[in-house]
Amino acid sequence: MAQIQGFRIKNFKALKDVTLGKLWNTQNVEALTPLTAVIGKNGAGKSSLFDSFGFIADCLKNGVEDACEHRGGFNKILSKGQAVDSESIEFEIYYKESRYDRPITYEFSVGLDKFKRPCVLKERLRQRRQGQDKGRPFSFLILDKGEGVVWKGKTGGKQIKEDDFHINTLISEIESGVKTEETNETEIIRLEDNRRLAITTLGALKQHPRIAAFRKFIESWYLSYFSPDSARSLPMAGMQKHLDVHGDNLANVVQFMQREQPKKFNGILERIAKKIPGLQKIDTETTQDGRLLLRFYGMGFKDPFYAQQMSDGTLKIFTYMLLMEDPEPHSFICIEEPENGLYHKLLEILASEFREHADGKKGSSQIFITTHQPYFVNALQPKEVWVLEKQEDGFSKITRASSNELICNMVAEGIQLGNLWYSDYLDGEN
Repeated sequence: MAQIQGFRIKNFKALKDVTLGKLWNTQNVEALTPLTAVIGKNGAGKSSLFDSFGFIADCLKNGVEDACEHRGGFNKILSKGQAVDSESIEFEIYYKESRYDRPITYEFSVGLDKFKRPCVLKERLRQRRQGQDKGRPFSFLILDKGEGVVWKGKTGGKQIKEDDFHINTLISEIESGVKTEETNETEIIRLEDNRRLAITTLGALKQHPRIAAFRKFIESWYLSYFSPDSARSLPMAGMQKHLDVHGDNLANVVQFMQREQPKKFNGILERIAKKIPGLQKIDTETTQDGRLLLRFYGMGFKDPFYAQQMSDGTLKIFTYMLLMEDPEPHSFICIEEPENGLYHKLLEILASEFREHADGKKGSSQIFITTHQPYFVNALQPKEVWVLEKQEDGFSKITRASSNELICNMVAEGIQLGNLWYSDYLDGEN
């Protein structure tokens, strides 16, 4: 499965400069785990971190101007104290399409154009050549304010010296007809609108398979904005294959699995029923006006309870478990504070379910969680947990729990990580 090895965020809200996992130039750092959890106090920046993934997905789907305006404008999301006219919001994602593929780095920055509109200032994709394990990766897409070069195929690219590189020089070299190994199979790119990412367009073309794979990777991200009230809505009957981000088509997904995969669905219900106390069976009912009702059968009761009668916690854990049974799993699932509304003894079960899914060899998703619940963290290992803290300057810093030798030793002795956090052992001052 495709997996993020590491990422860096600069100047996005409280995240002035944070890095999780490894990047192309920090190969001695351990990569992110399939299940990653970020913990921290209220106001530490967990919501900003969660929203950074939403921002990237929105930039791909709707363009950077819309992504900024959806969050109150560029001025609102640029880290405080940064000069609006000269500073940019920057992202770097280091990922592998599969276990055996060479990692790819994607970088882009957002700033303001001369009309004070959010635009893409720089955009770049790069990858090391086959057998290359040191040095700078070869760029196969590089743009500056909407102008640049892209290399076709699966292996093309150019080694670029950062200090003296100018995009116009590269374009002039190609336009003049100078041919080298590094300039073969190139295309000059001039975007009509640099408020949209180049990968949005180029990722739809067959001659750019690496860009297409990366675009597909981001498009398959799932950021959960689940609301129990949405799950209690009465949608029109009709099968739907995938759960939406709010959960308001929960009954439609259940209907799809009932009709299309009845044996598998029965097995799913059996597994879920074992995890949710008192739950025996789940099915759907279509009303006379064509609306769909989700029915829960509790042990000892002949008549079902409808979703409108179920607790927030029961609906939430059922939805998360159903999400992990998606026949075409999302590459990346991001959930903010999944513990809300859940009985504390269910949290370790839920964390174990997330890890089991994330560690699956086939048909699994990388899962990223933000939480402030020690019971959830008790089911995790130090390498899976990152601690986000607000510094005196108001910006966030992040550290991996496994970087603290004392923490690792105590966990090895059988002390649960969440209990250590509750006892302030994961705070920066300890």
